[in-house]
Amino acid sequence: MRTRTLALAAASGAALLATVTLSPAAHAGPARGANLKEGSVSAADLLAKVTSCSQISNGKYRTDEETSATVPVCGKNGAVFWKADMDVDCDGEITAACNEDTDPWFQNGTAFETSAGKPLNAERLPYVVVPSTSSIWNYSDAGIKGGGVVAVIYDNKVEYAVVGDTGPNKIIGEASYATAKALGIDPDPETGGAESGVTYILFKNSKVSPIESHSAAVTAGDALAKQFIQNN
Repeated sequence: MRTRTLALAAASGAALLATVTLSPAAHAGPARGANLKEGSVSAADLLAKVTSCSQISNGKYRTDEETSATVPVCGKNGAVFWKADMDVDCDGEITAACNEDTDPWFQNGTAFETSAGKPLNAERLPYVVVPSTSSIWNYSDAGIKGGGVVAVIYDNKVEYAVVGDTGPNKIIGEASYATAKALGIDPDPETGGAESGVTYILFKNSKVSPIESHSAAVTAGDALAKQFIQNN
């Protein structure tokens, strides 16, 4: 978790229950490239269900420290969603790509931990950051929990991730290095990310176990996405 400034501008001038258990060794996901499509549900089919917003947050969020509050949390049957930017979170286990040298905001912990009680690995694990609880919105009251399944959509690509960290209570739109990289977004935590166009669909009351298993997130995410489309 971190508080960060508008790095992107400076650089360019989540009532369904899905618990899937696999061995911890399954955390390494398949190789993913520019034509990413995880599971069988298309980005277009998911986006068609989130064209309008029934706001459930008490206010709106900023995408960065310097921006105005324009992003609401929206409710759907079995999910919540928002449309924002993507700042890159490198917090958690120290790796070659995520450390104090590569990330000025680096912290060696995450709000939610692996099955072994260790910080998540942002370089390897696709995860999403949710705003810390505030008067604007309480994620846990909405059925969102650590390890919950998230469909992240960008540039006609779908990546399944887990809720892995919490961030500032007035800012929204952040995901791990691995999430950005899988979606074809520059994963550099200081200068990378996407300024807009990212949709986050968080499935209520879902939970991947162990949280570090990306393949489990994909399996659960595909089933939840199909149910989401059917119910909305």
